[in-house]
Amino acid sequence: MSKDNHFAPNPALADFLRSLPEFPLRKENGHKGNYGHVFLVGGSRGMSGSIALAGKAALAAGSGLVHLAVPESILNIVASYAMEYMIAPLPSDPEGKIDPSAQEMIIHSLNTFTAGAIGPGLGRIHNESVVLRSVLQNVEKPVVFDADALNALAPDLWIDLPEGELKIAGTRIFTPHPGEFARLTGEPIPQTEEERKNAALRFVQSFKDHYHFSHPEKDSLILILKGHRTIITDGQNVYINETGNPGMATGGSGDVLTGILVSLIGQIRDPLSAVRLAVALHGLAGDCAAKVLEQESITASSLILYFSDALRLFRSVRR
Repeated sequence: MSKDNHFAPNPALADFLRSLPEFPLRKENGHKGNYGHVFLVGGSRGMSGSIALAGKAALAAGSGLVHLAVPESILNIVASYAMEYMIAPLPSDPEGKIDPSAQEMIIHSLNTFTAGAIGPGLGRIHNESVVLRSVLQNVEKPVVFDADALNALAPDLWIDLPEGELKIAGTRIFTPHPGEFARLTGEPIPQTEEERKNAALRFVQSFKDHYHFSHPEKDSLILILKGHRTIITDGQNVYINETGNPGMATGGSGDVLTGILVSLIGQIRDPLSAVRLAVALHGLAGDCAAKVLEQESITASSLILYFSDALRLFRSVRR
């Protein structure tokens, strides 16, 4: 937010920040096409703020172009939040949610853009599991699944399909909080850090046993198990995040993370590196905010506002 935010990280945090992948500097002759064209799907009547927060976060994190696809019922509301992102209307059902007839349009668009995300403010749509499974299996670009997108997949994630139909075309990033993770696994919420890490590894390994990636040499499932000391794993590597604070436990914080995730995946192109950096910078934005605001006063919008401070601090530590 300000160059006067003199937040100096302690030595342990500084070492953690130095261990992260680099956030590339902009090229002097760069243009918006160099920095990713991302596509986010979500929103519903009464939950327009979620997809708007995700879109604004993607802009703040550096995406060259941000495109939101929302039900036509909330198009004007979402457009009013920011002038910089583009918006596409999707067919809307009587409840103001995305109609399942939008499925092919969503899949086509996700395959066209650099990276995508689905879930913020989506709500529970009719035939939701069919739509989400189709996105899961048929999009070649990296896709972040968040919030209601995960809840839609949970009931039949492990249902067997005819031989050869359980294929996935590109990298998938799942972002469950503990309750959503319990729904995905069908198991109790893990409590200790060791239990959380082992449960995350088991989930990714089970997913890879059940689903087959068309290009396993470059595509995978990346799980972000959110919470204090968020866990990131692709089933082989495990990373523990060391940024963030309790003030971030507020509505919309996850939507902001989704926007930062899809933005960095669109720019860095190595999904695991992008995910590690996005999670850390999201938490660091919260830490920068907490140096100015009381934790109780931090909102999801604060994380967007202080993202620039977080990026500046990240780069200063690595000089």
